[in-house]
Amino acid sequence: MRPSTTWPVMMAVLLASSAAAFAQEASPAPSPSPSATPAPPPQIAFPGQYAATPDALLRFPPAMTGCRRFNGDERIACLESLGADYGRLARYAEANAALAPRKRGERRVVFFGDSITDNWSKAGYGGFFPGKPYVNRGIGSHTTSQMLVRFRADVLDLDPDVVVFLAGTNDIAGNTGPISDESIQRNLMSMAELAKAHGVRVVLGSILPVSDDKKDAEGQPLLRSEQRPAARIRGMNAWLADYARRNGHVYLDYYSAMADPSGALKPELNADGLHPSTAGYAVMAPLAEQAIAGALRGRP
Repeated sequence: MRPSTTWPVMMAVLLASSAAAFAQEASPAPSPSPSATPAPPPQIAFPGQYAATPDALLRFPPAMTGCRRFNGDERIACLESLGADYGRLARYAEANAALAPRKRGERRVVFFGDSITDNWSKAGYGGFFPGKPYVNRGIGSHTTSQMLVRFRADVLDLDPDVVVFLAGTNDIAGNTGPISDESIQRNLMSMAELAKAHGVRVVLGSILPVSDDKKDAEGQPLLRSEQRPAARIRGMNAWLADYARRNGHVYLDYYSAMADPSGALKPELNADGLHPSTAGYAVMAPLAEQAIAGALRGRP
């Protein structure tokens, strides 16, 4: 899917709809802990498996709510950058070109999602399925509407056997504006139907729970549940499980393994109340492998 003449219209909608939303500034993301040594490079096992955000894209965030941190002309420039590449197709363009065709007998899997998928390939999170021909196409802050725009370039054109979705938490948080559960579901259905039409097996990951147990760099509580209410997450997960069952897809239940009895993300499994820690990814990885095996079962 390529940017088209609809983008000027989308830009006008974004600019108009964001005026009221920008009246209240969003809380900044927590700053990383200071370190005496530079962070190690992203963990990339083979060309095209993953790509860190190019320097040219670092100036502005890939979601409308992120533009709230800017003022005046910078805010306008941020919104214009989003309108020009709403799906952030530029993020993985070089990696997609570098990815070699599948080898004979190779089972290619694309992990497709937001920052929880994106972080999986970053050094310090435990590594991303070493030795496996798996491809990471996560983009931090992304919503299902943005993922739908880039689905062909970042999934279908890579000729995978399986796509593993992990999305929806940023929709609930309103990263690209308010959205109903029904609209989130339609976006996910559209991508699942496209995958099925192209012979790609579908794994639908549950939305992870969140927690209010962590603090930011200034010592202020990170109240994740305010933007991502537990009841809405549970409702979306119930729909995902039912949709997967009715359509022959695999439901990947991260939620049950990572939630405590109250429904919050277990303290030992999260880094900031939202994103998994190394221990969290260690819980998620075997569950993902089981789901992939289930999706591939019986495939010629």
